[in-house]
Amino acid sequence: MVNPKNDKEIAREILDIKKTLGQELLILTHHYQRKDIVDLGDYRGDSFGLSQKAAADKAGRFIVFCGVHFMAESAEILSQPHQTVQIPAVEAGCWMADMADIDIVEEAWGDITSITSSDSVIPIVYMNSDAALKAFCGRHGGAVCTSSNAPAAFRWGFGEREKILFFPDQHLGRNTGNQMGIPPEEMIVWDPAKPLGGNTQDSIKKARVILWDGYCLVHTRFRDKHVLKMRERFPEAKIVVHPECTEDVVSLSDAVGSTSFIVKYLENAPIGSTIIIGTEINLVNRLALENPEKKVLDLYYSLCPNMFKINLGNLLWTLKNIGQVNVVTVPEDTKKDARAALDRMLALSPKALLAKKGDSFKERQTARVTTR
Repeated sequence: MVNPKNDKEIAREILDIKKTLGQELLILTHHYQRKDIVDLGDYRGDSFGLSQKAAADKAGRFIVFCGVHFMAESAEILSQPHQTVQIPAVEAGCWMADMADIDIVEEAWGDITSITSSDSVIPIVYMNSDAALKAFCGRHGGAVCTSSNAPAAFRWGFGEREKILFFPDQHLGRNTGNQMGIPPEEMIVWDPAKPLGGNTQDSIKKARVILWDGYCLVHTRFRDKHVLKMRERFPEAKIVVHPECTEDVVSLSDAVGSTSFIVKYLENAPIGSTIIIGTEINLVNRLALENPEKKVLDLYYSLCPNMFKINLGNLLWTLKNIGQVNVVTVPEDTKKDARAALDRMLALSPKALLAKKGDSFKERQTARVTTR
């Protein structure tokens, strides 16, 4: 019986293949990947930023995206004609993205516009969604947004039409609406399992924001009780969370922002400070290792099992079959419409892209809330 290869042997093989392929190979690693994967990547970051970097790299022929499937789709949408996108584990999906099926969204759109008219509603889809949903927004004049520029996308949307249909993450949508001062009664949740999403015709007419009933299982594991407990244990600490968390958790935290913001927030924190982070545990653990001069703690243990499906073994297998297995393709018509929605996001303003002050969750820091 042949002994299975250990992680060090697999990593060496991956490095050998990287050396052979040189600049033709780009390995993209999302912030939530385990450390042994991130260490082998050419770029690390969030899904949209990684896709942009890959598309801009003219020498890169083979893009291997270590993340979940919608991220690899985004890379394919933005890719150049000579580039091939692969994912080590095709089964690495996203529960939240799956909560908004294109057929159900089309049905909801029909119900909403029959009450309000299509001229009064604009769809905005979170980057964490399938290509078909991005294309839906492209066809209906809408845009894509990230967790960084959601406020800018909302402002743009209200400049275009009276109402916004936001999907698939209700919490990012609600936190964005709260930040913009939209009253709670003007934000309704659309439950696709119920007639009219569980709303009345009158409430749909009065609503400014219609939030899809979707959520991230990683970030909704955090509760207000976790924040209060950590406040009691570490009264000197700052707590930073992702805007996919519930509004209760966000309101109790010191800062809220995207994964990229969380990384920078920690980097800018004073030496010796205690930072408690509410996001996926692989990122928190890696940040703790990379910042030994600061105390980095997780708000609560929350692992994304889909991200965890990417491992050294399937990464090596993908590289040994470069350009041949687990190739991610998006139909040309879908790609065209999805790209239109992405282009609208990029065209919002320089602030929307660069997340300057006032345009993103990156700048949203609250006065510290005590429990005393």
